[in-house]
Amino acid sequence: MNHNLSQKSAGTVFFNSLLFAPPFLFLTARGGTGLCSLVYVLAAIVGWRAVRTAMAPHWRTCAPLLLAFMVPLLLALADYVFDSGMKLRELERPVRALGAAAALLVVLAWRPSRRCLWWGLIAGAVAGAVLVGTERWVLGIERPGGLINAITFGDLSLCMGLMCLAVMGDFPGRAVLWPLLGALAGLLGLIATGTRGGWVAAVPAAVLLLRYQAVAGRRSRIAVALLVPALLSLCCLLPQTGVRERALQGVADVQQYLAGGETYTNVGVRLELWHTATVLIADRPWLGHGSMAAVARAKRALVDSGAAPAYILQFDHFHNDALHATVFGGVAGLLAWAGTLLLPFLFFRRQLHRGRSAQRDLAAPALAGMLLVVCYAGFGLTEVIFWTIHSSVFYALTLFMLAGLCLTAPPQSVTG
Repeated sequence: MNHNLSQKSAGTVFFNSLLFAPPFLFLTARGGTGLCSLVYVLAAIVGWRAVRTAMAPHWRTCAPLLLAFMVPLLLALADYVFDSGMKLRELERPVRALGAAAALLVVLAWRPSRRCLWWGLIAGAVAGAVLVGTERWVLGIERPGGLINAITFGDLSLCMGLMCLAVMGDFPGRAVLWPLLGALAGLLGLIATGTRGGWVAAVPAAVLLLRYQAVAGRRSRIAVALLVPALLSLCCLLPQTGVRERALQGVADVQQYLAGGETYTNVGVRLELWHTATVLIADRPWLGHGSMAAVARAKRALVDSGAAPAYILQFDHFHNDALHATVFGGVAGLLAWAGTLLLPFLFFRRQLHRGRSAQRDLAAPALAGMLLVVCYAGFGLTEVIFWTIHSSVFYALTLFMLAGLCLTAPPQSVTG
């Protein structure tokens, strides 16, 4: 009997750690998220009987989530079959994103404590802030990004911090200071990297938190209403943060671009890439150009004809998720990309509204899931946030973990 209890305890620790590890490792260990995703897949395979039993009543509910990641993979497979220029490694991103669904299966089957995911978000945001803060203000690196690029680091640091605000209801009394610390660390991580695009996503995310104040709780509402604007104002006033300087530089870049001046600036490059993307889309609007090789040839043709500056050849993507998806996949690619955002958002929204009559059991995971989607949609306005496998897997893995927590929410609200 003691042996069985020991095995059960070890299993609980193992599955709880699978919730904690991905957000904790994401900003500080380059291969951490991928390793956790692989462990989820292996666990789902080994425990397939338990997984199948746990998933049986949820297939219809989860079908839109699975479809959201299955369609991009099917389109990529079609491109690989019919486009001889497409390389096998271009399939890795959609394969691994769909493979992250194993996290949903494992959470449904073994029901780990959701507080482990919240602690992973807090610890990951704090560790990330310490890392880039040291690089920025101790080592003097102007645009730090840890082990990944500065833009992705800043964006996802903010995303983790905002999700910390969404889970404040699961931390009673003074314990609420922990998710507040995570939120503050996420904002500081964004500031340290000098990333401007992340602030675009912060606005709809803050509106979302205020919109669902009834389920997020009064403390979350106060934190959003005070913390974000106060910290942003402080950062604009302190020259050491570089926020005001970066904002003014962006305005100057736009004015210079519109006046017909030098376009090889941070913002000017984006505007030129967006213009190039619209030209390429008009050339092949329905199915897109397909592979990276085909897009590179099309860009080369524009440069050779003088329709685009030569520096666009330095960039593999178009600094906008919607334009990028349409250039490569046409209208079909655009719809597939939109589905990876819209279908999960609607899933979490349904869960959140269902939870209103269940003592806010679903508030934390459902609201965190909606914030995750809104953040990625906002980041995609000025960056191709799904470009790197690292950020794509984090999105899919976190999304499926949160979905599993929604479907396994207890009959009474979690306050312990």
